[in-house]
Amino acid sequence: MTENGEGSAPKKYKVGVEAALEVMGGKWKPLIIYHLTTGCKRSSELRRLIPEITQKMLTTQLRGLEKDEIVQRKVYSEVPPKVEYELTDYGWGLKPALDLLCYWGEEHLDKVYGDRFKVLEEFDASEKR
Repeated sequence: MTENGEGSAPKKYKVGVEAALEVMGGKWKPLIIYHLTTGCKRSSELRRLIPEITQKMLTTQLRGLEKDEIVQRKVYSEVPPKVEYELTDYGWGLKPALDLLCYWGEEHLDKVYGDRFKVLEEFDASEKR
């Protein structure tokens, strides 16, 4: 959760959306969360689903989401080590908001391009494990 630090007064927000965007805003976090709504993913799976993100940025974003208790990291004691990421119960609370953003985005693409499928890539259902 976002805090100012030990002993300091809690940060003040003008509207709740500020707090939400502080946790899940930016270019990558909503995409990571969206892909985790389809199930546990390894870092390599997320990189395949979001090819534009660098490994360093993915790691940074996952750590931030983990710190804010949106994502949990599961480490398996295997050789080589296996790590998976999944949404926490708290993180699942973001799904309705992401669904609405997705629907709005599709309507926006229809408005701007006349047909969203001119610019919206087909999502491969086999990756939706």
